[in-house]
Amino acid sequence: MTGPAETPLTQAEFAACMARLGPFEAAPHLAIACSGGADSLALVLLAQGWVRAVGGRVDALVVDHAMRPESGSEAARVAGWLAAREIPATVLTREGSAPAADRQAAARHARYALIAEWCGQAGVLHLLLGHHRQDQAETLLLRLARGSGVDGLAAMAPITEGAGLRLLRPLLDVPRGRLVALLRTEGQEFVEDPSNDDPAYARVRMRRMLPDLAAEGLTPARLADTARRLARARAALEAAATDLLAGAATIYPQGYAIVAPDALRAAPEEVGLRAIARVLGCIGGGPYAPRLERLERLYDWLVGGGAGEGRTLAGCRILRRGAAILLCREPDAAAESCPAVDGAIWDGRYRLSLRGRAEATARFGGLGAAGWSEILARRPELRESGPPAPVRPTLPAIFDLDGLVAVPHLRYRRNMAPPRGGEDAVVTFLPARALGAAGFAVGADFA
Repeated sequence: MTGPAETPLTQAEFAACMARLGPFEAAPHLAIACSGGADSLALVLLAQGWVRAVGGRVDALVVDHAMRPESGSEAARVAGWLAAREIPATVLTREGSAPAADRQAAARHARYALIAEWCGQAGVLHLLLGHHRQDQAETLLLRLARGSGVDGLAAMAPITEGAGLRLLRPLLDVPRGRLVALLRTEGQEFVEDPSNDDPAYARVRMRRMLPDLAAEGLTPARLADTARRLARARAALEAAATDLLAGAATIYPQGYAIVAPDALRAAPEEVGLRAIARVLGCIGGGPYAPRLERLERLYDWLVGGGAGEGRTLAGCRILRRGAAILLCREPDAAAESCPAVDGAIWDGRYRLSLRGRAEATARFGGLGAAGWSEILARRPELRESGPPAPVRPTLPAIFDLDGLVAVPHLRYRRNMAPPRGGEDAVVTFLPARALGAAGFAVGADFA
């Protein structure tokens, strides 16, 4: 399954790539983020051949970032190329003014947000991304420059499990030259993004360094191999962290955790670090783990018995409670309230389910100190029950224009008795980052 870098990637080789990312449902429906560049266009053509063989379908999603005057016509041109090949293509357009700074990051965020929304509405479970071997090498170098640990240096994972959507990168071990060769064989044009040559971006500067690094033996293939080997180490460490958390951490439905520091202390430091990062992600809900330096300082405090009652990190408060550690949401980091409608998500962690309709002015958000005071005035016996005091301000609650209506986790209602048939408002803790971790696939090796 190997070949010279300038030969087109074959359909059989691509099928082997996809086999490593399965299993897939019968007649899988795939979405592909297609910028019109060589990598994503080649991926669309290869995926179209793959789904035909398995009885599925593919949709190409072309995002118009609306950051350059010509972006709309470029997106339409790419969609036209795909339509000519009878490949369904949808143009998704970013709305709003162009950001003044870090436009690549803003474009990336807008792209994923638009695509994830489309996939959710279409019921698509798999999103394919066209990152290739050179992309993986550049990512490793960027992470190395930032002082990343094992996770960062493992670079991009072939499989990333999201909330209802799997991000799949089947081409991580494929040289870009083989994708360009495929398009030339097919007579297919592609777009060259001018930002890919702008040295204002760190990735571009790293890309320009690759030939000199290759002369010293640090070829893209070797760098990608290093990332793949570190991904194996990451997977083993993730499994060890899961085993540790099974005995060391308890997650409560009110949205907080209790962790045994003795168990962390007994585990290897690397395992303990990622276990703590996992709990912070679950309770704080942030999209990324905290920087390693800050995480290491917190870990040293946790296992070393440092001074002070508590710390804050990643939107969480970390507090000593006797022999245990309490991790809860930091009130100032919690989201603003949102309309109290059935299915509402507050703070990225709590889902509201309503049996009936709430008042049009009702809000769903954090209880706060004032809300807790109102509860004590009406139900003083709740002072000795429920979650620990630091958790109470961030308990999800329902408010209307007259004040506090209900706190489902405390079984508190303003009118005291629940309606016939049970509670009419239920709140479920559904963190975006679960305490468990999905496994990471290891890619193939193509010349």
